[in-house]
Amino acid sequence: MIAVIQRVSSCSVEIEKSIRSSIQKGLLVLLGIEDADTQEDIDWLASKIVNLRIFNDADGVMNVSVKDDGGDILVVSQFTLHASTKKGNRPSYIKASKPDFAIPMYTKFIHALETTLGKAIHTGEFGADMKVALVNDGPVTIIIDTKNRL
Repeated sequence: MIAVIQRVSSCSVEIEKSIRSSIQKGLLVLLGIEDADTQEDIDWLASKIVNLRIFNDADGVMNVSVKDDGGDILVVSQFTLHASTKKGNRPSYIKASKPDFAIPMYTKFIHALETTLGKAIHTGEFGADMKVALVNDGPVTIIIDTKNRL
């Protein structure tokens, strides 16, 4: 799994000109799933995201997690995170999982985040054409690949 995590002061997902989800202060997580991903990847990544200390403490130091700060999380599936650009100019998405594998993994990831954070997770819609709007706070953007955790 690959996650692009952005600290936001606000973000929203629009589908067919209607707002599907929105949050204020928190994290926008763009999630890419591949067939090699496992429940262990889900559990590790959910814990890592919820406990990642990227919010400022009283001294202005990034030392507070989204859980400690009371922020929300909005998750958007994004198969393009697994794009291969080694050959030519048209990216290949061969590593990205097909919906029959990716949708259950996406659902399990949402559940793991909810359990770890202790509240509901906001989402886009898997496979939909989404318009994502955000105000990146900082800016702070972190990329995590579960295959590089060791």
